[in-house]
Amino acid sequence: MKNKNPHIIIEGSMQYSLGELKNNQILYNFDKILIYLNVKGKLLFGNKFKIYDEDYEVVFKLCNYFIKEAENCKKLNIDMGKGLLLIGPVGCGKTSLLKLLQYITPLKRHYKVIPARNIVFAFNHTGYSTIEHFGNNNSYCFDDLGVEPSGRYFGTDCNVLGEILLSRYDSFLNHKMITHASTNLNAQELEEKYGNRVRSRMRQLFNLIAFDKESVDKRK
Repeated sequence: MKNKNPHIIIEGSMQYSLGELKNNQILYNFDKILIYLNVKGKLLFGNKFKIYDEDYEVVFKLCNYFIKEAENCKKLNIDMGKGLLLIGPVGCGKTSLLKLLQYITPLKRHYKVIPARNIVFAFNHTGYSTIEHFGNNNSYCFDDLGVEPSGRYFGTDCNVLGEILLSRYDSFLNHKMITHASTNLNAQELEEKYGNRVRSRMRQLFNLIAFDKESVDKRK
C-alpha cells in the first residue's frame, strides 16, 4: 500500500514532518529534518545526543545526499551515484550520523554499518569467504576504516579491507553497488594503509565529506 504521507515520520505517538508534499514530491525543509534527527538521535543513542551548530554544514551535505536533492548536490559537488566517505577526528560523530541519516528516508534500502575491525576478526576466523561476502553483497558502511589490524589466516597476511574495497569497486562498476565508510585518517594515511591502487579506486567510489579538523570530541 502506497504511503500517502511519505514526508511524515511517526515515532511512538508523535509525528514529525520533514517538509511538505506537493505534486507527489517531498519538498524537504532542513530545519524540520534537524528537529527529527535530534529526536531520533536521542532515541538511538541516549538523551545526551544532539547535533551541534558547528556541524550543520556537514549534516546539510549528508541530508542532501540522502534525500537525493539533485540541485543542491550539484552545487555541493556531491555525486548521488557514489557512496560517502565521512572523515573526521575521533569522537566527532561520524558513526552516529551515518547510522542516523538513513532514518530520514525510511522507504529506501538501508545499509549495514560494520566496524572494519570486526570484518578483519571474521576473516581471521573464516578466511577469504569474508572478503567475498563483504565485497560482493548488499550495501555496507565500513566504520573506522584504516585503523583495523591486518588479517591473518593460516599463516598468510592479508590487507582485508583493501581487498574488499577492490571488490566493491568492481561491484560498483558492474552493478552500481554503493559503499559508505567513515575514517579518522587523511588521504595520505589511507594511501599508506591500502596503497595507491586502492586509494585511486576510493576516489571513484566515494564522495568525500569532512568534519573540521578541530571538531570537538562529543563523547567527553
